[in-house]
Amino acid sequence: MKYGGGDPEEMDVADEQGRDRKHVHPYLTGNFAPIQLIQPLTRCSHTGRIPPEFAGGQYVRNGGNPVTNEMLGRDAHWFDGDGMLSGVSFRKTGAGSARSQPEFVNQYILTDVFLSSMTSKYLTTPILPSIATLVNPVSSLVRITLRIFRTLLLVFLSHLPGSQQAIKKISVANTAILYHDGRALATCESGPPMRIALPGLETIGWYNGKRAEGESASEAGSGFGGDGILRFMKEWTTAHPRVDPMTSELISFHSTFAPPYIHYSIIPAAQNSFSKAALLEPVRLLTVPVAGVSSAKMMHDFGVSRRHTIIMDLPLSLDPLNLAKNRPVVSYDPTARSRFGVFPRYEPENVRWFETNPCCIFHTANSWESTGPKPKNGDESTVVNMLACRLTSASLVFSAGDIAAPVPCADIPIENQETDQCRLYYYQFPLDTDAASIRHQWALSAVPFEFPSLRESKSMAAAKFIYGCSVSDSSFGAALGRAVKIDSLVKMNVEELISRGLRNPPMQIKGCVDVRSVTEILASKEKDDPIKIFKMPPGWYAQEPRFIPRDAGTSEDDGWLVSYVFDESQLDSNGECAPSAKSELWIIDAKNMTDIVAKIQLPQRVPYGLHGSWFSEDQIKNQRPVESLRSLPPVKTVTIPAQVSYGAKLWMGLRKSIERFLR
Repeated sequence: MKYGGGDPEEMDVADEQGRDRKHVHPYLTGNFAPIQLIQPLTRCSHTGRIPPEFAGGQYVRNGGNPVTNEMLGRDAHWFDGDGMLSGVSFRKTGAGSARSQPEFVNQYILTDVFLSSMTSKYLTTPILPSIATLVNPVSSLVRITLRIFRTLLLVFLSHLPGSQQAIKKISVANTAILYHDGRALATCESGPPMRIALPGLETIGWYNGKRAEGESASEAGSGFGGDGILRFMKEWTTAHPRVDPMTSELISFHSTFAPPYIHYSIIPAAQNSFSKAALLEPVRLLTVPVAGVSSAKMMHDFGVSRRHTIIMDLPLSLDPLNLAKNRPVVSYDPTARSRFGVFPRYEPENVRWFETNPCCIFHTANSWESTGPKPKNGDESTVVNMLACRLTSASLVFSAGDIAAPVPCADIPIENQETDQCRLYYYQFPLDTDAASIRHQWALSAVPFEFPSLRESKSMAAAKFIYGCSVSDSSFGAALGRAVKIDSLVKMNVEELISRGLRNPPMQIKGCVDVRSVTEILASKEKDDPIKIFKMPPGWYAQEPRFIPRDAGTSEDDGWLVSYVFDESQLDSNGECAPSAKSELWIIDAKNMTDIVAKIQLPQRVPYGLHGSWFSEDQIKNQRPVESLRSLPPVKTVTIPAQVSYGAKLWMGLRKSIERFLR
């Protein structure tokens, strides 16, 4: 089935401000361009040997894929777009068989916004304002206000006669996907999670922390957001909730525009795979306030260890009140401080704040507790450790919208000045002192590093290995007019690198344990090198990798990485993809970071996207029962019967004019 507009070559590339764009947006072209074709589970060919551990499981990746894409010169951002899931299911070829047949499937997530877009006859641009509009320093107050007003008017209009789909929640669910307590959940921080059915990737309904739409009646009462006038904001849930591999609890936070700005939830699991003694009385927290956050922030991720949670109050604001200060809604202040709030998992009221230099962090890799001697008397003390991908500026936020980063209005103190980079950082927060100082904070490696992942069973503990993405010839804050493309997959022995850093600490904040470049690491012949890099062949680019363990493996890294890859030799002379362009799913040996174990040829391309997950055969089999699925209603031609009142005819004519004006 095919959705969306016509041929990009026939589309107008002048934006709504009348500017003649000499090129289409870098995140709307090439393999970043949205794809409108969706397919049910479709048999794929492959080369190599698919590991038996894959049989019965499925890999699924989420990403933005705008369905209303006719105006290619419009404001657009990599983080925009309707959610689209792309998955490869490894169907067992027989009962008890360890052999599998890969099958590709992709589906739009049927959110309120998507359904409203598809049932609107005149809409040519997305309902929601682009993040690019909100971050652009040259966007005028009038323009931003008009874009927000357009969204509000379209949402209001969707509730009036003549609409087929009311917009009750504004999330496009386009960021990540995870599994908790019998549910696969697609996430985006502008709303609650959306439940998805595996392996077909059908949309079930919004999940409120107690039940999902489409499920049989279960727990009653309010879920995320609670009651009250601000409940619609308090249900906005982080795109990166964490599931404790020991207790199966779902830990999440909710970011809003109103004080106290951050709320916190813990959802216990009913389908527990752990010992009942591990959690004698499951604790449920729903939208509990966390005090101390300074203002409304673009808070994308957080840290969760077995016993503590880390909230990040960084100087990247997401606040409509910025407009009153003549600043963009999304704004980065390089003169402000970064603050980390650490609190016991079940006691968000007991938060302790630690301050340091300004930075941006979109993704944490892992958090865990450890013990060590107190500096003064040698007694044991507890510290909370965190690994995170630290950016020294907000350049990625701007470049992903094809926008030049603004020049700071104020002088940046010399101690805050750093070169533009994104590296994997180690933070150590001591809990044995009243001082709000971070004991250790330095980079583990000089290579650019983002989209971190690890072996899920090691999450919230002292994992030895972290995997991620890198670029060999630039940083993650790409130059204007260019898009970030991943040509290297990285495996770091963080246990060894942290040990080296603790033995011989680098300079705090600006220091680095391993200062080698990607090129130098690739040239290394050291057998036990703590950093290993899988370099893509020339012209090929990868996406976020996910780790799948070998049964009865002998080490933490005994398993495989999976990643969607694309050969850009398929692009034409204008950098566009032909309809025949196709992607592959590669299975890479995670132990040696060299061998491609298998290549699965997909029936179509998978645009460069965001985050994915591996779902085991047991998880797919143990999904909760479903009574109904969301579906796309047919677009109806509205006809006005002769007997309809004059007022109704007048309204339908007025509505038609409004829809054309707001297109």
